[in-house]
Amino acid sequence: MMEMEYMREIPNSQMDRRPRKRPRISTWETPQSSKAQSGLYSGQEVGNITSFGPTRVHLEHPSHFVKGLNVHKGSPPWRDDDKDGHYIFELGENLTPRYKILKKIGEGTFGQVLECWDRELREVVAIKIVRSIKKYRDAAMIEIEVLEQLGRHNRNANGCVQIRNWFDYRNHICIVFEMLGPSLFDFLRKNNYRSFPVDLVREIGRQLLECVAFMHDLRLVHTDLKPENILFISSEYVKIPDNKGTMREGKRLPKSCAIKVIDFGSTAHGTQVHNYIVSTRHYRAPEVILGLGWSYPCDLWSVGCILAELCSGEALFQTHENLEHLAMMERVLGPLPDHLLRRADSRHAEKYIRRGRLNWPEGATSRESIKAVLKLPRLQNLVMQHVDHSAGDLIDLLQGLLHYDPTLRMTAREALRHPFLTRNRYRF
Repeated sequence: MMEMEYMREIPNSQMDRRPRKRPRISTWETPQSSKAQSGLYSGQEVGNITSFGPTRVHLEHPSHFVKGLNVHKGSPPWRDDDKDGHYIFELGENLTPRYKILKKIGEGTFGQVLECWDRELREVVAIKIVRSIKKYRDAAMIEIEVLEQLGRHNRNANGCVQIRNWFDYRNHICIVFEMLGPSLFDFLRKNNYRSFPVDLVREIGRQLLECVAFMHDLRLVHTDLKPENILFISSEYVKIPDNKGTMREGKRLPKSCAIKVIDFGSTAHGTQVHNYIVSTRHYRAPEVILGLGWSYPCDLWSVGCILAELCSGEALFQTHENLEHLAMMERVLGPLPDHLLRRADSRHAEKYIRRGRLNWPEGATSRESIKAVLKLPRLQNLVMQHVDHSAGDLIDLLQGLLHYDPTLRMTAREALRHPFLTRNRYRF
């Protein structure tokens, strides 16, 4: 996960599960065969803010290291990784003879992302370099498997980022993507967390749900949808003057609203109900928190949280603790249904459910926690504060996506037929 300005909880349990059948590994100076790791690619900053199948990998020739002979095409001297298993590099040197490192454009728990020049295709690419630690290598191999599956079923992958190449280099799984633009989170941050226009929210929501529907049709659950994992394809934007007519504090708007979803290292098969913890905290569904098991509907809850965040500029549930999180849900969406509370695993939820109801505010850890919950508006009021038209349709869509009961929550295909999403497409 990327380290953002407001912290987001990183789920670890996903990294501990066994990898499924792995694709064949191609090696680059690898001391041992590998499994792999997960990640997330974050685009460059807004401005020209910072595009994501496999190709053949050529092994290095010893002549690349002979003094005076093709030195510019060789790899750098072997270096030890840092204490956390991150690859150590210098700008301008090679990542295999094919790729020249231009700059670092992202870093997170999984490793780092470098902007590189592809000498073979003569274009700039983004390469995710995974830490040389088993659980991250395992998750990366899961991501490669999912990316290749998505690519096999649709050339454009319905809004899913496409893998171009991957290789194992000095015990680091490296995944090559086309260069994309900034993430939705980075765009919001550069806009000082000001909301997106409702028409832009509509178009992003439509594309995001098309991607989710495509994955669910393939029986795949993303499990980690969030603004950091949704990237604009283009880095270009225009600036709109503020209310005073000045450009300095004006709002940025993307020239193109086309997006792609990234980070498939936590993707799971939806053919069964799972019980381990998934999703970054702010986008985690109630059935995950309550230990009720989860499947496809957890992705739709995340989509609802994302669309609400794009409308307001701030995360819907800014918390890092289960009881406070559930209390925030009740404040924004109304009481949790009795039948879900009764079904909650008593061992899992005993700290925040008492006598069939949420143990709030009695169980609050502090007065500040109670205040943080009380300051939240109802969902309807939140939307109407920021949306000047289509508010009713958007509220209705969000209520369907944020339904507490996963069996009654909208599916991606149902959401795509909602009136809010069937209007005219976004035009800048």
